[in-house]
Amino acid sequence: MAKQEVMTINMGPQHPSTHGVLRIILELEGEVVVNAVPDIGYLHRGVEKLAEDKKYLQVLPLTDRLDYLSSGTNNLSYILAVEKLLGIDAPRRARYIRTIFAELSRMMSHLVWLGTHAADIGALTVLLYGFREREFILDIIEETAGTRMMMTYFRPGGVVRDLPVGIEAKIIAFLDKFDVRVNEYERLLTKNRIWMKRTRKIGVISREDAVSLGLSGPAMRASGVDWDIRRDEPYEAYDEIDFDVPVRTDGDIYARYLVRLAEMRQSSRMIRQLVEGIPEGPFIERTAKYVFPDKDRLKDSMEAMIHHFKLVVDGLAPPRGEVYSTIESPKGEIGFYIVSDGTPKPYRLRIRPPSFVNLQSLVDMAKGHMLADVVAIIGSLDIVLGEIDR
Repeated sequence: MAKQEVMTINMGPQHPSTHGVLRIILELEGEVVVNAVPDIGYLHRGVEKLAEDKKYLQVLPLTDRLDYLSSGTNNLSYILAVEKLLGIDAPRRARYIRTIFAELSRMMSHLVWLGTHAADIGALTVLLYGFREREFILDIIEETAGTRMMMTYFRPGGVVRDLPVGIEAKIIAFLDKFDVRVNEYERLLTKNRIWMKRTRKIGVISREDAVSLGLSGPAMRASGVDWDIRRDEPYEAYDEIDFDVPVRTDGDIYARYLVRLAEMRQSSRMIRQLVEGIPEGPFIERTAKYVFPDKDRLKDSMEAMIHHFKLVVDGLAPPRGEVYSTIESPKGEIGFYIVSDGTPKPYRLRIRPPSFVNLQSLVDMAKGHMLADVVAIIGSLDIVLGEIDR
């Protein structure tokens, strides 16, 4: 009888199904996974230390690149932390606008996840469908923020500019199409026998393990943990709208798929309420000393000109203190911890990215499954390496 030995192989770092630059050190007995250890750090990001050498507003574009598929939620989490440090609040209209774009970012992120995850398992059509709908959202963001993927649209005290005329109607028109398109995704996958064979009872993580590993977002809610920061610690306009938090109990790849599909439907429901109920009023709190004055005032006000000049040259200098602010991103809990020493640059800045924390569950999920299942498990975690590399 032939002797069977454990074989160690590398998956990545340039493997297309690792969704970025990630190496997985796999120990295999035949095709069965005995152990799977992620080896991170190939992007050399160093965002946290880089941020400590930048002024507060210069840090904002760095947050776009943490999760480049959902820049809006990254911007929002950082801006809320800075506002907490500065002691200022955004006007109600700005909170509605920021919530709309946070949910559009969630839909955009879930669409890329759905398409790439399905392609990993062999369903290429869904990839084309997902990127089709994502283009509509990118068009809306471009018309509003002036950029597509990297929004950098939010500012301390509000947003950089008001909504363009007619954008509300375009958002509703997109949602009308999108609600139909989600049904198409479901028809392609939810009852598909191959899809179910590849995802059900694969990569199971129990409720207890999800909590002990510190998982968050859909990866945690698919294991039966009913926790969502938008509902349980509401911020921005989430406490003014109705929505449900999808939860499943199986904890497998299929459950994570169903949770994210349901979340896209809920995002559509939320955005409709926000667009229809958006209040009139200012889109940024101009009276705060940390906010740039209206550009029209620069033409006839020396005080406004000096205020603008000082903010550009010196930057924002929050009072001494430390804050932690967290929100619900498409991938889970993203938080920013900032220490201010009273200068225009953060003394310390630390980020709690969901992909970094969620990736550790791969070790438990992959053990005992086949090599081909590792691809499906990684996809179900919806990681982005920009958040993971420290």
